[in-house]
Amino acid sequence: MNLNEFLQELAKLNISLNPKQVDALNTYKKMLQEYNQKFNLTSLTSDKDIYLKHFYDSLTLIKAHSLSEPLSLLDIGTGAGFPGLVLKIVFPHLKVTLLDSNNKKIMFLQDVIKTLNLTDIVCLNNRAEELPKEKCEYFDIITSRAVANLSVLLELAIPYLKINGYFLPLKSNITEELSNSKNALKVLNCDLEKIIEFNLPFNNSYRTILKIKKQAKTPPIYPRSYSQIIKKPL
Repeated sequence: MNLNEFLQELAKLNISLNPKQVDALNTYKKMLQEYNQKFNLTSLTSDKDIYLKHFYDSLTLIKAHSLSEPLSLLDIGTGAGFPGLVLKIVFPHLKVTLLDSNNKKIMFLQDVIKTLNLTDIVCLNNRAEELPKEKCEYFDIITSRAVANLSVLLELAIPYLKINGYFLPLKSNITEELSNSKNALKVLNCDLEKIIEFNLPFNNSYRTILKIKKQAKTPPIYPRSYSQIIKKPL
């Protein structure tokens, strides 16, 4: 996927970028390629892979939820900024928190944010289960891309989501993970509202976005420590 193809496919998602946003994404792309020579940020570094598998893939979140309002969004395990930083560039009214336990990736994200002069975006170098308690029931939307098994990811995400907020994980094949997550959804007071399935253009890779709504307050014992979560998933 080249830039023109990227813009054409975004139009099919009803996303239109202005020249400043295109320049910002291209600056981000170049910085990613440069930093990746020193730090292992991503295995996908060609222009075509960045446009398709990072930028476009991140923006498919629009298939699951409107992003037209100034919502607060947490991206768990953001890595090199996918999908959270891409969403911030394209939907600048979002209030975005990028969370990752890898300090080098957080430093990279901070450099990109400074270079692009972005506001209302915060980087946290932390583990999800160690976020401060004041962040519980705080975010309108939480998302994550290719971070952990769904039953684990639910416990890491749902405590920080507002009641009636949405958890929107981006996944590939989800069938087995879903079947193993029914109890976690119940315990954490969530409902799976919708499963959005589609294929990426050009390479036809299968994708899934789950639309999970938080119906009631999370029991205060969650999230547990990571060792407990892994040892005994919900």
